[in-house]
Amino acid sequence: MIGKISGRIDYRAPDHVLIDVRGVGYLVYCSERTLMALPGVGEVVALYTDLVVREDLLQLFGFQSLAEKEWHRLLTSVQGVGAKASLAILGTLGPDGVSRAIALGDWNAVKAAKGVGPKIAQRLVLDLKDKAPGVMAMGDSLAAAQGEVPTAEVIESAPTGIPRAAPVSASAQAEALSALANLGYGPGDAAGAVAQAAGEMPQAETPQLIRAALKLLAPKG
Repeated sequence: MIGKISGRIDYRAPDHVLIDVRGVGYLVYCSERTLMALPGVGEVVALYTDLVVREDLLQLFGFQSLAEKEWHRLLTSVQGVGAKASLAILGTLGPDGVSRAIALGDWNAVKAAKGVGPKIAQRLVLDLKDKAPGVMAMGDSLAAAQGEVPTAEVIESAPTGIPRAAPVSASAQAEALSALANLGYGPGDAAGAVAQAAGEMPQAETPQLIRAALKLLAPKG
């Protein structure tokens, strides 16, 4: 399994790049958002990868972060969702946006991706809702492990016309989820509240995120 490659970009295409790794060229397919964030031809790049092996095909897919790679794995595990649809969703929403949409049950946000109809969007939200807390909770350890690019930088590189993810850091969301879990809230409820709070407070840090989520979780009436 090829989990990560580092090399020089030989050429760019609308849906993939050719990366030269010590004389061997790898075709790596990426989402539009990821492609727009990559450096130019001749520059060095490193991508996390997922290799799809079929009887008549080998395809390598590239991701800027481990969270993006994990969401690709989960999205393509849903019946009727192939790699093309997964990259379209990630290109439209980004990994943080996918986390929020799934946690909030917002299938309309998923449907905004090219080629994704309402039935598939609803199925994704239903099948993956319980998985969103786990991916969101991974944020802190993933960022520390890979030295992720600050979210603000990724946002600036997002393609024109694509909804930009809120710049609440992955670690802040992970810490807020952990705090809510310690207070006894269930993973699904906590993830939904944190996702909503992150969307409403783009610049929030962990304490603000926790307070906002607690208000959303407080009994109404």
